[in-house]
Amino acid sequence: MGNPPLEVSAIGLGCMGLNFGYAPFPKRHEAIALLRKAVELGVTLFDTAEAYGPYTNEELVGEALEPFRGQVQIATKFGFDLRSGKMAGVNSRPGHIRRVAEASLKRLRVDSLDLFYQHRVDPAVPIEEVAGTVKDLIAEGKVKRFGMSEAGPETIRKAHAVQPLTALQSEYSLWTRKHESKIFPLLEELGIGFVPYSPLGRGYLTGKFQLDRSFAEGDIRGTIPRFQREALEANLALVELLQEYGNRRGASPAQIALAWILARKPWIVPIPGTTKLHRLEENIGAAAIRLTPEEISGLEEACDRIGVVGARYPESLEQLTGL
Repeated sequence: MGNPPLEVSAIGLGCMGLNFGYAPFPKRHEAIALLRKAVELGVTLFDTAEAYGPYTNEELVGEALEPFRGQVQIATKFGFDLRSGKMAGVNSRPGHIRRVAEASLKRLRVDSLDLFYQHRVDPAVPIEEVAGTVKDLIAEGKVKRFGMSEAGPETIRKAHAVQPLTALQSEYSLWTRKHESKIFPLLEELGIGFVPYSPLGRGYLTGKFQLDRSFAEGDIRGTIPRFQREALEANLALVELLQEYGNRRGASPAQIALAWILARKPWIVPIPGTTKLHRLEENIGAAAIRLTPEEISGLEEACDRIGVVGARYPESLEQLTGL
């Protein structure tokens, strides 16, 4: 996917939840074992960010994947202002980008960052200046490829004109499809890959989510409108739809959800996250499922009829999506 081209496994691994965002977390040695097992199973794209932790997720990924240098691609991100261990807004000033790159190189134990995303657009810094800074880092050999996350069409086009983008990473799944109308045609036009995060709806689309679940401290889903009980109950029809298709194909709802994403475009690489080996194996198994055109259109038409209840972020965070 993208330009310069990046060839990776059909399904990657989102690493955030190993120690950030979705508490409770596995023990460190368990997380490292899971990452190394993912490599053994054929995963070659791993996604992290300095903001996850902060910093500790990169350190975890760096330690786990150090023995596999040259065999895997690690994506990380810049763009948040981190103070006292918390996010304090966005920051994509050139000097800050450079400091993040240098620190990420050390934490990830690599000589060059395979894919360096702007985590969120910074309205205070012209995107041409951001892209130019990353272009310089590429020329210096510290970064290999440039990406963006949750950016809008105009911003993507301006950035790409300065430094070609390899990938856009944004939320995308059967219950978050807002990028299809404007973003996908642009990505196809410019030759940019797409990396959906939360392709399983933060776990909801697996069909294993308990409606009466209480969220542990450190689990961001407790603050998300779509994960309030009323919304979860209203969206059950979507899970039942995936279960119906899964029963027909001898697959799980999660596998159907991922297979649908893989069928959308050849340049899309979802990065579901997990802390459990059996879920990792289940997710990877989705790459072997080939949905028919009739199944794809049937899923989409049914989803359109069902609709989705609840915002994907609290209002205070939705403004950072850049769309």
